[in-house]
Amino acid sequence: MSNVPSELKYTKDHEWLRDNGDGSVTIGITDHAQEALGDLVFVEVPETGKQLAAGEACAVVESVKAASDVYSPLDGEVTEINVALGDAPESINEDPYGEGWIFKLKLSDPAALGGLMDGAGYEQFVADEDG
Repeated sequence: MSNVPSELKYTKDHEWLRDNGDGSVTIGITDHAQEALGDLVFVEVPETGKQLAAGEACAVVESVKAASDVYSPLDGEVTEINVALGDAPESINEDPYGEGWIFKLKLSDPAALGGLMDGAGYEQFVADEDG
């Protein structure tokens, strides 16, 4: 598998997190996840100001094949959403680690970020999952 940025953190639900260096993270779905879903046609983002618990379904990505929940990887408050996805959900397919980000979360406990997989760990997880 290629295209797994090593500086990001990853979850077993195929979300990525970029540490913004200020106690917040930017969150999206991985290249692997968007490939599995196919062409995205709709994205439902969480509300700004919403408090999320780790593991809570908070967004939906919908493709021509299926709809899939996006889960909050950690506890925190939604501080920003990617409003561009309303008009351009395909941004996730085209640039999942850049323009295709979904939301930003101010972490309740920034140290919890350390408990997530790094790029190499995520690559191994996907390889094991694909069997």
